[in-house]
Amino acid sequence: MKKITRAIATVLGGLLLCFPILGCNKNNDKKVIRLSEVTHSIFYAPLYVAMNNGYFGDYGITVKLSNSGGSNNVMTAIASKSADIGLMGPEATV
Repeated sequence: MKKITRAIATVLGGLLLCFPILGCNKNNDKKVIRLSEVTHSIFYAPLYVAMNNGYFGDYGITVKLSNSGGSNNVMTAIASKSADIGLMGPEATV
């Protein structure tokens, strides 16, 4: 149970780190965050709940979620700037 709680906290912490950066922009247009994930996982449940309940929209943020099908593809998406955030395990750094 501790591992699941830690993983959820890590995912949410990573997502929350990008919000202050978005707040610095004086432009009031909707912000789009392109998020690439390795696979649909229970570990990302808080993200799915927030997206389905419109929590991001309350702050003018649109999250475009894409499933990359592997950590190597997530890293490629981030490196090619087709994704802003990547959700993956530590195996991508090896």
